[in-house]
Amino acid sequence: MIDANYIVGLTDGEGCFYVNVRPPGVKKFNYRVETHFYIKLRRDEYPLLKKIQEFFGYGAIYFQKEKRKNHSACYRYEVNNRNDIINKLVPFFKKYPLQGKKQKDFQIFSKIVEIINRNEHLNEKGLEKVRQLKSIMNQRARPVREIRSPGGNATKP
Repeated sequence: MIDANYIVGLTDGEGCFYVNVRPPGVKKFNYRVETHFYIKLRRDEYPLLKKIQEFFGYGAIYFQKEKRKNHSACYRYEVNNRNDIINKLVPFFKKYPLQGKKQKDFQIFSKIVEIINRNEHLNEKGLEKVRQLKSIMNQRARPVREIRSPGGNATKP
């Protein structure tokens, strides 16, 4: 049975809070700030991700092809809907705090979510604050690019 404590532990080990800053497109004038939460597991753990999705009642599961030689294909449970992140995900992890190093990333992520919720990311000062906060997230991970391709390498199963 999946419960809040199990999800907190799994997130401490396999989860990620991620912020993406996309530059203006051809028809768009403002930078976009996207927030993402995901848990990535091996292909054979798909049933577990389904249970997590059912527990939360939101989010989606994607198949992620892997091109790196030392990695295998996997599935990723992801939440990127702004309302779900603001009204459900952040309150969940505030009520059930992470116990490991990812708690720091979550706190920074929460600050960025607050900036977005107040629409401060739509001006240069707020966008710069988002960039500064983003730069200190996920310090243990491999370096991340500010811009990712629109399609990425994930597809719905």
